[in-house]
Amino acid sequence: MPNVRLAGRYAKSLIDLAQEKGQLDQVYADMKFLEGVCKHSKEFIQLLKSPVVKTDKKQAIVKAVTTGKVGPLTEAFNHLLAQKGRESNLPEIVAAFIEQYNEIKGIHTVTITTAIPVGDDLKSAIQHKITSTTPMKNVEMNMLVKPELIGGFILEYKDKMVDVSISRDLKDIKMQFKSNLYIKKAMR
Repeated sequence: MPNVRLAGRYAKSLIDLAQEKGQLDQVYADMKFLEGVCKHSKEFIQLLKSPVVKTDKKQAIVKAVTTGKVGPLTEAFNHLLAQKGRESNLPEIVAAFIEQYNEIKGIHTVTITTAIPVGDDLKSAIQHKITSTTPMKNVEMNMLVKPELIGGFILEYKDKMVDVSISRDLKDIKMQFKSNLYIKKAMR
């Protein structure tokens, strides 16, 4: 069960320490690496959350995965998490850290889902449109591909979503046929 408050506190502590030591950008890069590990390896997350695997074994595996790829501050933080028995919260802490870092730096994360992969020219055009028409001047884009959209795109930012996909249009048309007001009026 995700513990958002705990993750936020640990992330805030790490951010404060990283700022104090002048290593905020280095720790951010480390957290992006850990985010990638967590996204691409469900087994890694299952290992961290497993009550069967002993803490020292988890710590050794995390160290093996991160040695040479993260800085000493992040290594020490991972060691602290293991000592406190909080290694299972690592994915949530990483996400909370990145979210807090983005807030500090004024970076807005926008997710765009399309039916087919989008080229770099279109990505930069979308990013330019977002930065020129909204108050968001520093935008980080996540691109997802879902062929079931058929065409169009879905744009998501925080709790807002713009869905202009063909699959959404087809669903809307289906709903209109199901509740066709004209047929009901003609039957009276």
